[in-house]
Amino acid sequence: MRLPRHTRNHPLHFLVYLEWVLLLLVGLREFSPIWVYQSPRVVWLNWVGLGLFTLAGWWLPQRLAGRSLYTILQVGLILLVSLVGGIRLFPLLFVVLVIRSSFIFKPRTCLAVTGVALMFCVLVLLLRFQSLELLPTVANLPRLRRFWLGRILVAGLTLVFLQLLMYAVVSERQSREKLMVAHAKLQQYASEIENLATVQERNRIAREIHDSLGHSLTVFNLHLEAALRLLQSNPDEARELLIEAKQLSSTALREVRESVATLRDPLQGRSLKGAIALLINDFQRSTHISPNFHYQIDVPLSSKLEIAIYRIAQEALTNICKYAAATQVDLLMQTEVLVRTPEAATVHILIQDNGKGFDSTQTTTGFGIQGMQERTLALAGKFTLTTAPGEGCRIEAVFSLSLYDSSIAGG
Repeated sequence: MRLPRHTRNHPLHFLVYLEWVLLLLVGLREFSPIWVYQSPRVVWLNWVGLGLFTLAGWWLPQRLAGRSLYTILQVGLILLVSLVGGIRLFPLLFVVLVIRSSFIFKPRTCLAVTGVALMFCVLVLLLRFQSLELLPTVANLPRLRRFWLGRILVAGLTLVFLQLLMYAVVSERQSREKLMVAHAKLQQYASEIENLATVQERNRIAREIHDSLGHSLTVFNLHLEAALRLLQSNPDEARELLIEAKQLSSTALREVRESVATLRDPLQGRSLKGAIALLINDFQRSTHISPNFHYQIDVPLSSKLEIAIYRIAQEALTNICKYAAATQVDLLMQTEVLVRTPEAATVHILIQDNGKGFDSTQTTTGFGIQGMQERTLALAGKFTLTTAPGEGCRIEAVFSLSLYDSSIAGG
């Protein structure tokens, strides 16, 4: 036999089997001729009432008004067969009533139904006990009183235990549903974080390839152009430039492989000042411009901050080579201790040229400038680009740090 459709997914669906067992016991008890204290009975009324009560279990209303009327009719039917029909084992019918209420009411309402069922059950037991005391054939009334008192206690404990069981099962089901919802949200958040991390890693690799390979190819191209210009007038210097260009091509190829593997150290074990000095040396050989370089960073920096500063300087010098047509370049890198908070300091990076500049409101910034901005913001820094046509370009990046922050020194 299959469960009714409205109870299959309910956390207390196993109570349906208990309901069938209890109704079967009530029906079998009506067939039994043995009864110690026989009260007046209307057999046909009991069978009709029991049949209607059993059929009512196959349909449970969904609306609140229908559920309330449904419960009231069940209580009336139980009282009818208990008081008028004298049906045996009527406390089991109140247990069935409580079981059905668990399928249609919330736990608090179900508790109220349990209280009403217990009250009527005790009332019917008391009325039956009083009617039995009036029978002249009944003897040993003290024993009879103990018997009925035991029935009252058993009925009350059964209803209370059933209510506690239903409350525990429903609470466990609600907790499990909340846990499933939380687990689904956690999976969704994990997926979003994974996608975000993937995008950030792609952007990081793209910046690395652009900064390293772009710089090497730009210098490589400038070397080739200078070699072509000097090929007739100064073959020896042109030969040196070609040799350097070949070295740059090898470096670019190596950096591509390292960037794809994302295992590259752009400083290659050198200090930040030494790595910047090599950038300036390559820039000077390619453009014949000697930049004014001032370096005064006297606090330990994290590896992330050193790489960011190196890449900003590399990209700025690359852009000057490609677009600025400048004759003077200044590089300033220094730490500045704040006056009001001497325990804190900032790292100030300044790169400016006297080239042709551009209109930043009309010119779409390239990937290089975007990469510099992203690198600065990733370390909670402040990036500023100041330029105008004919007025050169000024790039500033400011990073805040604590002089006593061990995490900065450790990277």
